[in-house]
Amino acid sequence: MKLTNAMVGYVLVLTIASLLGATSTSNAAEGKSRIELKQDDDAGQLAVWIDGKEAFVYQHGKDVDLPHYYPVRSPAGESMTVQKTDPFPHHRSFWFADRVKLGDARPVNTYGALYTEAKTDDAPSRFRDGVRHVETTLGERSENELVLSKKLLWYMDHDKPVLDEGRKMRVVALGDGEYFLDVTFTVTAGYGDVTFVSDATHYAWPYIRMNGEFNVQAGGGKIVNSEGGVNQQGTNGKVARWIDYSNTTGEKDAGLAIFSHPDNPQPHKWLTRDYGCFGPRRIDERSGKPLTLEKGQSLKRRVGVLVHRGDVETGRVAERYEQYARGEL
Repeated sequence: MKLTNAMVGYVLVLTIASLLGATSTSNAAEGKSRIELKQDDDAGQLAVWIDGKEAFVYQHGKDVDLPHYYPVRSPAGESMTVQKTDPFPHHRSFWFADRVKLGDARPVNTYGALYTEAKTDDAPSRFRDGVRHVETTLGERSENELVLSKKLLWYMDHDKPVLDEGRKMRVVALGDGEYFLDVTFTVTAGYGDVTFVSDATHYAWPYIRMNGEFNVQAGGGKIVNSEGGVNQQGTNGKVARWIDYSNTTGEKDAGLAIFSHPDNPQPHKWLTRDYGCFGPRRIDERSGKPLTLEKGQSLKRRVGVLVHRGDVETGRVAERYEQYARGEL
Protein backbone atom coordinates (compact mmCIF):
# COMPACT_ATOMS: atom_id res chain seq x y z
CA MET A 1 0.00 0.00 0.00
CA LYS A 2 1.30 3.43 -0.97
CA LEU A 3 0.71 6.49 1.15
CA THR A 4 -1.73 9.07 -0.11
CA ASN A 5 -0.69 12.70 -0.47
CA ALA A 6 -2.64 13.45 2.71
CA MET A 7 -0.57 10.88 4.59
CA VAL A 8 2.72 12.21 3.26
CA GLY A 9 2.02 15.81 4.18
CA TYR A 10 1.10 17.48 7.41
CA VAL A 11 -2.63 18.04 7.15
CA LEU A 12 -5.31 19.93 8.99
CA VAL A 13 -8.47 19.30 7.00
CA LEU A 14 -10.23 22.43 5.75
CA THR A 15 -13.45 21.83 7.62
CA ILE A 16 -11.54 21.55 10.88
CA ALA A 17 -9.43 24.61 10.11
CA SER A 18 -12.68 26.51 9.63
CA LEU A 19 -14.02 25.16 12.92
CA LEU A 20 -10.89 26.21 14.75
CA GLY A 21 -11.13 29.74 13.46
CA ALA A 22 -14.88 30.07 13.93
CA THR A 23 -14.89 28.63 17.43
CA SER A 24 -11.96 30.71 18.60
CA THR A 25 -13.48 33.92 17.27
CA SER A 26 -16.93 33.20 18.67
CA ASN A 27 -15.76 32.26 22.15
CA ALA A 28 -13.31 35.15 22.32
CA ALA A 29 -16.11 37.57 21.45
CA GLU A 30 -18.27 36.15 24.24
CA GLY A 31 -15.37 36.13 26.70
CA LYS A 32 -15.80 32.40 27.35
CA SER A 33 -12.83 30.61 25.83
CA ARG A 34 -9.71 30.23 27.96
CA ILE A 35 -8.07 27.95 25.38
CA GLU A 36 -7.04 29.15 21.92
CA LEU A 37 -5.53 27.29 18.97
CA LYS A 38 -3.05 28.93 16.65
CA GLN A 39 -1.93 27.01 13.58
CA ASP A 40 0.90 27.57 11.15
CA ASP A 41 0.53 25.15 8.24
CA ASP A 42 3.78 26.22 6.59
CA ALA A 43 5.76 25.45 9.73
CA GLY A 44 3.68 22.38 10.59
CA GLN A 45 2.76 23.67 14.04
CA LEU A 46 -0.40 23.80 16.13
CA ALA A 47 0.01 25.94 19.26
CA VAL A 48 -2.28 25.74 22.28
CA TRP A 49 -2.64 28.97 24.24
CA ILE A 50 -4.22 29.12 27.70
CA ASP A 51 -5.37 32.36 29.30
CA GLY A 52 -3.57 34.40 26.66
CA LYS A 53 -0.18 32.60 26.90
CA GLU A 54 1.37 29.83 24.85
CA ALA A 55 1.21 26.54 26.78
CA PHE A 56 2.61 24.00 24.30
CA VAL A 57 3.07 23.45 20.56
CA TYR A 58 2.42 20.32 18.50
CA GLN A 59 5.26 19.98 15.95
CA HIS A 60 4.22 17.94 12.92
CA GLY A 61 5.88 19.40 9.80
CA LYS A 62 6.75 17.26 6.78
CA ASP A 63 10.46 17.37 7.69
CA VAL A 64 9.88 16.21 11.28
CA ASP A 65 11.16 12.71 12.04
CA LEU A 66 8.66 12.25 14.86
CA PRO A 67 5.65 14.45 15.70
CA HIS A 68 6.05 15.81 19.22
CA TYR A 69 5.14 18.61 21.63
CA TYR A 70 7.66 21.43 22.04
CA PRO A 71 7.93 23.68 23.87
CA VAL A 72 5.96 22.58 26.91
CA ARG A 73 5.78 25.69 29.07
CA SER A 74 5.48 26.20 32.81
CA PRO A 75 2.66 28.30 34.31
CA ALA A 76 5.07 31.26 34.18
CA GLY A 77 5.72 30.68 30.48
CA GLU A 78 9.21 29.12 30.65
CA SER A 79 10.06 26.15 28.45
CA MET A 80 10.40 23.08 30.67
CA THR A 81 11.48 20.56 28.02
CA VAL A 82 14.23 20.17 25.42
CA GLN A 83 13.59 19.36 21.75
CA LYS A 84 17.01 18.02 20.78
CA THR A 85 19.84 17.11 23.10
CA ASP A 86 23.53 16.26 23.01
CA PRO A 87 23.95 13.40 23.61
CA PHE A 88 20.70 11.64 22.62
CA PRO A 89 19.71 14.00 19.77
CA HIS A 90 16.72 11.75 19.00
CA HIS A 91 14.91 12.89 22.16
CA ARG A 92 11.89 15.05 21.29
CA SER A 93 10.59 16.90 24.36
CA PHE A 94 7.27 15.02 24.74
CA TRP A 95 6.90 12.13 22.33
CA PHE A 96 5.56 8.63 21.69
CA ALA A 97 7.53 5.96 19.78
CA ASP A 98 8.75 2.36 19.92
CA ARG A 99 10.66 -0.34 18.04
CA VAL A 100 8.32 -2.53 15.99
CA LYS A 101 8.38 -5.27 13.35
CA LEU A 102 5.71 -5.72 10.67
CA GLY A 103 5.34 -9.40 9.84
CA ASP A 104 8.66 -10.78 8.57
CA ALA A 105 10.05 -7.35 7.66
CA ARG A 106 13.07 -5.82 9.38
CA PRO A 107 12.62 -4.07 12.74
CA VAL A 108 11.68 -0.38 12.54
CA ASN A 109 12.88 1.93 15.32
CA THR A 110 10.61 5.00 15.26
CA TYR A 111 12.35 6.03 18.50
CA GLY A 112 15.53 6.52 16.43
CA ALA A 113 13.93 7.84 13.24
CA LEU A 114 16.40 10.75 13.21
CA TYR A 115 19.18 8.36 12.22
CA THR A 116 17.37 7.21 9.04
CA GLU A 117 17.61 10.58 7.31
CA ALA A 118 17.98 10.13 3.54
CA LYS A 119 21.41 10.92 2.09
CA THR A 120 20.16 11.87 -1.39
CA ASP A 121 17.93 14.70 -2.59
CA ASP A 122 15.79 12.38 -4.72
CA ALA A 123 14.54 10.26 -1.80
CA PRO A 124 10.72 10.03 -1.53
CA SER A 125 10.82 11.60 1.94
CA ARG A 126 13.39 13.00 4.31
CA PHE A 127 13.42 9.99 6.64
CA ARG A 128 13.37 6.34 5.67
CA ASP A 129 11.48 5.36 8.85
CA GLY A 130 9.41 7.37 11.30
CA VAL A 131 5.97 8.67 12.19
CA ARG A 132 3.87 11.05 10.07
CA HIS A 133 1.02 13.30 11.04
CA VAL A 134 -2.12 12.70 8.95
CA GLU A 135 -4.82 14.99 10.36
CA THR A 136 -6.20 16.79 13.39
CA THR A 137 -9.88 17.15 14.26
CA LEU A 138 -11.51 19.35 16.88
CA GLY A 139 -13.90 17.70 19.34
CA GLU A 140 -15.91 18.98 22.28
CA ARG A 141 -15.14 22.42 23.59
CA SER A 142 -16.18 24.40 26.67
CA GLU A 143 -14.90 27.40 28.60
CA ASN A 144 -12.12 25.45 30.31
CA GLU A 145 -11.68 22.37 28.12
CA LEU A 146 -10.96 21.39 24.56
CA VAL A 147 -10.55 18.01 22.84
CA LEU A 148 -8.20 17.38 19.92
CA SER A 149 -7.94 14.08 18.04
CA LYS A 150 -5.05 13.21 15.75
CA LYS A 151 -4.32 10.49 13.23
CA LEU A 152 -0.70 9.48 12.68
CA LEU A 153 1.06 6.80 10.65
CA TRP A 154 4.12 4.76 11.62
CA TYR A 155 6.02 3.91 8.42
CA MET A 156 9.15 2.30 6.99
CA ASP A 157 11.06 2.54 3.69
CA HIS A 158 9.60 6.03 3.08
CA ASP A 159 6.14 4.87 1.98
CA LYS A 160 5.28 1.52 3.62
CA PRO A 161 2.68 1.75 6.43
CA VAL A 162 3.44 -0.21 9.60
CA LEU A 163 0.97 1.00 12.28
CA ASP A 164 -1.94 3.42 12.55
CA GLU A 165 -1.99 5.67 15.60
CA GLY A 166 -4.92 7.56 17.06
CA ARG A 167 -4.19 10.21 19.67
CA LYS A 168 -6.91 11.90 21.71
CA MET A 169 -5.98 14.84 23.93
CA ARG A 170 -8.27 16.68 26.33
CA VAL A 171 -6.77 20.03 27.34
CA VAL A 172 -7.97 21.50 30.66
CA ALA A 173 -7.23 25.04 31.88
CA LEU A 174 -6.84 24.86 35.67
CA GLY A 175 -6.23 28.53 36.42
CA ASP A 176 -3.16 30.51 37.49
CA GLY A 177 -1.33 29.26 34.39
CA GLU A 178 -1.63 25.59 35.35
CA TYR A 179 -3.05 23.06 32.91
CA PHE A 180 -3.77 19.36 32.49
CA LEU A 181 -3.61 17.06 29.46
CA ASP A 182 -5.57 13.80 29.38
CA VAL A 183 -3.97 11.84 26.52
CA THR A 184 -4.83 8.45 25.06
CA PHE A 185 -2.44 6.86 22.55
CA THR A 186 -3.90 3.96 20.53
CA VAL A 187 -1.87 1.99 17.99
CA THR A 188 -3.61 -0.41 15.61
CA ALA A 189 -2.09 -3.14 13.45
CA GLY A 190 -3.92 -2.29 10.24
CA TYR A 191 -1.40 -3.69 7.74
CA GLY A 192 -0.50 -7.09 9.20
CA ASP A 193 0.74 -8.55 12.48
CA VAL A 194 3.08 -6.16 14.33
CA THR A 195 5.51 -7.17 17.08
CA PHE A 196 6.92 -4.67 19.57
CA VAL A 197 10.59 -5.53 20.00
CA SER A 198 11.83 -2.75 22.28
CA ASP A 199 14.19 -3.81 25.05
CA ALA A 200 13.50 -3.22 28.72
CA THR A 201 15.51 0.02 28.82
CA HIS A 202 14.96 2.14 25.72
CA TYR A 203 11.27 2.91 25.69
CA ALA A 204 8.52 4.65 27.63
CA TRP A 205 4.87 5.32 26.69
CA PRO A 206 5.18 8.32 26.43
CA TYR A 207 8.55 9.98 27.05
CA ILE A 208 9.12 13.48 28.41
CA ARG A 209 12.57 15.11 28.51
CA MET A 210 13.00 18.00 30.94
CA ASN A 211 15.61 20.62 30.04
CA GLY A 212 18.76 21.54 31.94
CA GLU A 213 17.05 24.29 33.90
CA PHE A 214 14.51 21.87 35.37
CA ASN A 215 16.23 18.48 35.62
CA VAL A 216 17.98 16.99 38.64
CA GLN A 217 21.45 16.70 37.17
CA ALA A 218 21.94 20.23 35.86
CA GLY A 219 19.22 22.39 37.36
CA GLY A 220 18.65 21.16 40.88
CA GLY A 221 15.26 19.62 40.15
CA LYS A 222 13.69 16.71 41.99
CA ILE A 223 11.89 13.53 40.94
CA VAL A 224 9.26 12.10 43.29
CA ASN A 225 6.95 9.15 42.67
CA SER A 226 3.64 8.10 44.20
CA GLU A 227 5.37 5.66 46.54
CA GLY A 228 7.76 8.25 48.01
CA GLY A 229 10.79 7.37 45.89
CA VAL A 230 13.14 10.27 45.13
CA ASN A 231 15.28 10.99 42.06
CA GLN A 232 16.57 8.35 39.65
CA GLN A 233 17.95 6.08 42.36
CA GLY A 234 14.59 5.83 44.11
CA THR A 235 12.25 5.85 41.10
CA ASN A 236 13.89 4.23 38.05
CA GLY A 237 12.55 0.73 37.42
CA LYS A 238 10.15 1.12 40.33
CA VAL A 239 6.39 0.53 40.40
CA ALA A 240 4.37 3.76 40.75
CA ARG A 241 1.06 5.37 39.77
CA TRP A 242 2.59 8.75 38.96
CA ILE A 243 5.87 10.59 38.82
CA ASP A 244 6.50 14.31 39.31
CA TYR A 245 9.54 16.21 38.02
CA SER A 246 9.76 19.68 39.55
CA ASN A 247 12.22 22.43 40.37
CA THR A 248 11.73 25.17 42.94
CA THR A 249 15.34 26.36 43.17
CA GLY A 250 16.30 29.91 42.28
CA GLU A 251 13.65 31.52 40.08
CA LYS A 252 12.14 28.16 39.08
CA ASP A 253 8.88 27.24 40.71
CA ALA A 254 7.09 24.62 38.63
CA GLY A 255 6.75 20.95 37.89
CA LEU A 256 5.43 18.43 35.41
CA ALA A 257 3.83 15.16 36.47
CA ILE A 258 2.78 12.11 34.46
CA PHE A 259 -0.18 10.09 35.75
CA SER A 260 -0.80 6.50 34.63
CA HIS A 261 -4.56 6.08 34.37
CA PRO A 262 -5.98 3.17 36.42
CA ASP A 263 -7.39 1.68 33.20
CA ASN A 264 -3.84 0.89 32.06
CA PRO A 265 -2.67 -2.62 33.00
CA GLN A 266 -1.22 -2.26 36.49
CA PRO A 267 1.20 -2.33 38.21
CA HIS A 268 4.01 -1.23 35.94
CA LYS A 269 7.44 0.32 36.31
CA TRP A 270 8.86 3.62 35.13
CA LEU A 271 11.94 4.94 33.38
CA THR A 272 13.51 7.95 35.10
CA ARG A 273 16.80 9.76 34.56
CA ASP A 274 18.32 12.54 36.64
CA TYR A 275 19.33 14.19 33.34
CA GLY A 276 15.65 14.74 32.55
CA CYS A 277 14.03 11.80 30.74
CA PHE A 278 11.07 9.94 32.26
CA GLY A 279 7.93 8.00 31.41
CA PRO A 280 5.85 4.88 32.16
CA ARG A 281 6.65 1.40 30.88
CA ARG A 282 4.26 -1.50 30.23
CA ILE A 283 3.56 -4.26 32.76
CA ASP A 284 6.48 -6.66 33.20
CA GLU A 285 5.06 -9.45 31.03
CA ARG A 286 4.76 -6.97 28.15
CA SER A 287 7.97 -5.06 28.77
CA GLY A 288 11.37 -5.93 27.32
CA LYS A 289 10.05 -9.02 25.55
CA PRO A 290 8.22 -9.43 22.21
CA LEU A 291 4.57 -8.39 22.21
CA THR A 292 2.54 -9.09 19.06
CA LEU A 293 -0.61 -7.37 17.84
CA GLU A 294 -2.43 -9.47 15.28
CA LYS A 295 -3.82 -7.61 12.29
CA GLY A 296 -6.79 -5.52 13.42
CA GLN A 297 -5.82 -5.52 17.10
CA SER A 298 -5.01 -2.35 19.07
CA LEU A 299 -2.91 -1.40 22.07
CA LYS A 300 -3.77 1.61 24.22
CA ARG A 301 -2.13 3.77 26.88
CA ARG A 302 -3.86 6.62 28.73
CA VAL A 303 -1.90 9.17 30.73
CA GLY A 304 -2.43 12.51 32.40
CA VAL A 305 0.15 15.28 32.18
CA LEU A 306 -0.09 17.95 34.88
CA VAL A 307 1.84 21.22 34.55
CA HIS A 308 1.73 22.89 37.94
CA ARG A 309 3.23 25.60 40.12
CA GLY A 310 5.48 24.67 43.02
CA ASP A 311 6.72 21.22 43.96
CA VAL A 312 4.97 17.87 44.37
CA GLU A 313 3.30 19.04 47.59
CA THR A 314 2.24 22.60 46.78
CA GLY A 315 1.31 21.47 43.27
CA ARG A 316 -1.16 19.00 44.86
CA VAL A 317 0.06 16.21 42.61
CA ALA A 318 -1.24 13.29 44.71
CA GLU A 319 -4.62 14.98 45.17
CA ARG A 320 -4.95 15.70 41.47
CA TYR A 321 -4.00 12.14 40.57
CA GLU A 322 -6.86 10.90 42.75
CA GLN A 323 -9.21 13.34 41.00
CA TYR A 324 -8.04 12.02 37.64
CA ALA A 325 -8.49 8.41 38.75
CA ARG A 326 -12.07 9.19 39.85
CA GLY A 327 -12.91 10.94 36.60
CA GLU A 328 -13.08 14.36 38.24
CA LEU A 329 -10.16 15.94 36.37
